[in-house]
Amino acid sequence: MKRKILITLATGILCLTGFSQIPDKTKLDNYFDTLEAHNKFMGSVAVSQNGIIVYSKSIGFADVENQLPANENTKYRIGSISKTFTTVLVFKAIEEKKLSLDQTLDQFFPAIQHSEKITIKMLLSHRSGIHNFTNDTDYLTWNTQAKTEKEMVDLIAQKGSDFEPDSKAAYSNSNFVLLTYILEKTFKKPYAELLTRYITKPIGLTNTYYGGKIDIQNKECYSYRFAESWEPEPETDLSIPMGAGGIVSTSTDLVKFSDALFGGKLLKKESLELMKTVKDGFGSGLIQLPFYGRISYGHTGGIDGFSSVFGYFADGNISYAMTSNGSNFNNNGVSMAVLSAVYDLPYDIPEFTTYVVHPEELDQYAGIYSSQQLPLKISITKDDNKLIAQATGQPSFPLSASGKDKFVFDQAGIVMEFNPSEKTMLLKQGGGQFLFTKE
Repeated sequence: MKRKILITLATGILCLTGFSQIPDKTKLDNYFDTLEAHNKFMGSVAVSQNGIIVYSKSIGFADVENQLPANENTKYRIGSISKTFTTVLVFKAIEEKKLSLDQTLDQFFPAIQHSEKITIKMLLSHRSGIHNFTNDTDYLTWNTQAKTEKEMVDLIAQKGSDFEPDSKAAYSNSNFVLLTYILEKTFKKPYAELLTRYITKPIGLTNTYYGGKIDIQNKECYSYRFAESWEPEPETDLSIPMGAGGIVSTSTDLVKFSDALFGGKLLKKESLELMKTVKDGFGSGLIQLPFYGRISYGHTGGIDGFSSVFGYFADGNISYAMTSNGSNFNNNGVSMAVLSAVYDLPYDIPEFTTYVVHPEELDQYAGIYSSQQLPLKISITKDDNKLIAQATGQPSFPLSASGKDKFVFDQAGIVMEFNPSEKTMLLKQGGGQFLFTKE
């Protein structure tokens, strides 16, 4: 659900081999203790095999201001993982012959451009061409304000179409907001009630539901960004994302959902196979998460300061989930450590060191850097005692000194190594190295 705010140069860096019962849980616990001690990550993870939880861990705070620790029952907004739940509900409607994949959008929302060509299947697989409203620069100026169905449909209709339906695929939250309204009209029931009736109650998800205003008393948590300390993020009003990003859950509930979905407890086999059918990077409510030759099916999520992921590996019957309400680290590294521990692969407990740089030294790094390897420029500026980086078309992010001429942004796994005398900067991320030269 959340707009992209980081440079992304690589995806999928986990390697899976033969499964074993986490041979060294103590090391994995130490890994998370280290992240917590250095304010790198707040959240929870869970892993199941054959429907049994084999590891779970929660660190950080549900409420930083009141120092309320998170635990296994702390509930997080799961952002776009909600789309997988919504897709299950759509296929429930199809199995009950209330909807069909070929049904067109004009039967529900004729004001949407190309609605007579856009099918339910296109909405599910991001092939509708409908503009993604969360991509707009003004989105974060109104996302905390409640919206009615009419207001959201009017807004989506006004944004129009980005391409001819079914000509390609492009991620759009608008698709799943419209699918939410279609479900409510089809079943004549609120989305929250459908979620309970068809998914959470039948498979016993006691901590999963359509959210509202964050309620700490109900074991929900706030979300945060790290800027010298944990700072609260604004709270998106969930009347906006609906079934595109409005569900609250836990990591343990997410692995239970994964086990039930891929274990045939929610949908017929043919419906699940349709969900898993990928074209141009998207299935229906699912994406493939490849890890060195193996494929998992699942989804990622992000809304406000929350981030999440779940995936199911048929080879081993393993489900993994992570939910987070604050990260000052590369969350893919968290997933890599957990799954490496599960599969008895080597991984390191990170060492976090600080390096003191005097403010006047920072001036030598400032400038605009370009590369022949990547079609973007990176601007480096000084703000008080920090360096700030900003890539073409991306929001800025702070850099922390980790050594002489070396700066990092742990949240995206970015390392920048400067050579002031040669006016160059080596960018490292996701195993790649890219040489930039100051203009």
